[in-house]
Amino acid sequence: MINNHTQEFGSSRPYFATAAILIGVGMSALDGSIVNIALPSIVNVLDIEVSSSIWIVNSYQIASAATMLICASLSSRVGEKLFFKLGMLLFTLSSLGCGLSPNFSILVVMRMMQGISYAIMISVGLGLYRTILPANMLGTILGLNAMVFAVGTAIGPALGGFIISYLTWPWLFYINIPLGILAITLSFVFLGKDSEKEKGFDWLGAISSATALGLTVIAVDQIGHWDNKTLISCIFVAIILFIIFIKAQHHAKYPLLPLDIFHSRIYSFAVISSILIFIAQGIALVSLPFILQHTYGYSVLESAFMFTPWPVAVACCAPLAGILSNRFNPTKISSIGAMLFCLGLSSLAFLSETVSTTNILWRVAICGVGYGLFIPPNNREMFTNVKHNRTVIASGMLSTARTSGQSIGAAIVMVIIISLEGDKGIDFKQFVFYTFSCASFIALFSFIASISRIHKIK
Repeated sequence: MINNHTQEFGSSRPYFATAAILIGVGMSALDGSIVNIALPSIVNVLDIEVSSSIWIVNSYQIASAATMLICASLSSRVGEKLFFKLGMLLFTLSSLGCGLSPNFSILVVMRMMQGISYAIMISVGLGLYRTILPANMLGTILGLNAMVFAVGTAIGPALGGFIISYLTWPWLFYINIPLGILAITLSFVFLGKDSEKEKGFDWLGAISSATALGLTVIAVDQIGHWDNKTLISCIFVAIILFIIFIKAQHHAKYPLLPLDIFHSRIYSFAVISSILIFIAQGIALVSLPFILQHTYGYSVLESAFMFTPWPVAVACCAPLAGILSNRFNPTKISSIGAMLFCLGLSSLAFLSETVSTTNILWRVAICGVGYGLFIPPNNREMFTNVKHNRTVIASGMLSTARTSGQSIGAAIVMVIIISLEGDKGIDFKQFVFYTFSCASFIALFSFIASISRIHKIK
């Protein structure tokens, strides 16, 4: 399929199409981080319980996690380019719906629609890069993609705070509309039409995987809120459904997740390494605000500033890593990134009770550098070591790995908090050590999984 597009590479058409995908990535990253800071304002305006407001966030996460693989599979049937256009249109319309929501129930439904449309865009977006751009640009665009995602995530809280300070909460969603219109226009004009479509659909795989992933994310979110019996029941049912899903993939005529994608040793270890790095990242992102505010007494805004070196480092290093992966062994670059990420997390584990701001900032920055160096080369290895007709499935698998990995990381933090909680509360010195030691240990295994790809044994 790549050869069918080579005549376009000399024109600007592929780059405008790429811009549409990047705008979608930026919007989805922004939307995932902008809402949290506004929850108190939404609670007051809609007159709801504080405990209920978390579903404004959870509904988005659960819907996207549960439908990621389904969207990747459906895109092959509908057509990847058309599916992305539909996802972009749905995301823009659901953003408008969120802003216009008159009550809590409708807002949650609209957030679920946003989550599904996010899954549509992200599950096919990365795979489309391989279709519309030449192979020697793949590393570069994956680096730029990581940078856009990092910037969107970083500016979300600050932009959300600004909007809540000077406007009303619906504007958190209205800002997506002009960006969405631009992305929709670019995608319909420049992305082109699909030349190949697959047939059939794996309904058993879709139902079992969506329910299993949804139950897993719900159970993770409710750790510390639901009783152990209910949580264990959710996890048990999810495990049974995952087993049913895997068995179904062996016999399905049109499998949701074709298992032959894992025949490549390089691809399989790249997936494992990604999941582990996302778990370690999830632990760090959840625990850092607790540590900065409760252990060291920083305010919310000061904590946001202290976290800034991470996304800034990712934004600087990810494009560089992407460019380097076009010229040098991507596995070696991503392995260096995983090791730096491990070292950064380890340095945070040994923070003393009294530490200067600078000593925290450089540790956080090392984590960002390592993460930025890891993601683009590792993603490149994933996409270049699967057959072209499996590219979208690989994209969906990567997105699922990110979502599930970060959810598992959040669950680990909650388990540590519950384990350390005593009559006098939590010993945050122990909390710092255990959370970041755990994160660095997981990042070390990611490094081991990464370097195991250097010897390319199929």
